[in-house]
Amino acid sequence: METEEELITVLLVDDHEMVRIGLAAVLDTEDGIEVVGEASSGEEGVRLAQQYNPDVVLMDLVMDGMDGIEATREVMKTCPACKVIVLTSYLDDEKMYPVIEAGAFSYLLKTSRAGEVADAIRAAVRGQSVLESQVAAKMMDRFRSPAAARAPHEDLTEREMEVLRLLAKGRSNQEIADELVIGIKTVKFHVTNLLAKLDVEDRTQAAIYAYKNGLAE
Repeated sequence: METEEELITVLLVDDHEMVRIGLAAVLDTEDGIEVVGEASSGEEGVRLAQQYNPDVVLMDLVMDGMDGIEATREVMKTCPACKVIVLTSYLDDEKMYPVIEAGAFSYLLKTSRAGEVADAIRAAVRGQSVLESQVAAKMMDRFRSPAAARAPHEDLTEREMEVLRLLAKGRSNQEIADELVIGIKTVKFHVTNLLAKLDVEDRTQAAIYAYKNGLAE
């Protein structure tokens, strides 16, 4: 007797409500796929991933507060069995490389057809990664290039760069939070990340790095 296939559980993380509604409507028509939750921010996405432990997380990249890169990193820490599929409109290097390094399993553009997204979800559960053709080409180009050519700050996200510039001006965590309109916990998260990426021990060394490399305004 045939056994019924288990449902593939999916969490949607996107700050645009209409995108979430559209994705949920499309995926609900797919056999064997169930949307178990929707998050409108990176922070909420991490929380719901811990709550539902879905098979797949469809992750937007550009969101206020915790972006898709940081959210992917956090999801991988707390739900390592989850497969994060990036679904974005962006192909620029400063977003693509960091999110893949953070643990994203597949990378699709929002111009993908509904069937392609569903196929990528099923492939992820089978352990097969799906990369948009342009992404695959960029990844190959990067691997062909000498790694030493990349400066540490090239791996910073846009938000981490903003925090670094304010940090270099001597701003406190609370002042940075107020200026960027984000929570102080998020600021501390960014500071910890940028210190690690720049391979410096404290805020003072980070500020010195910023000035030496022309990153401070």
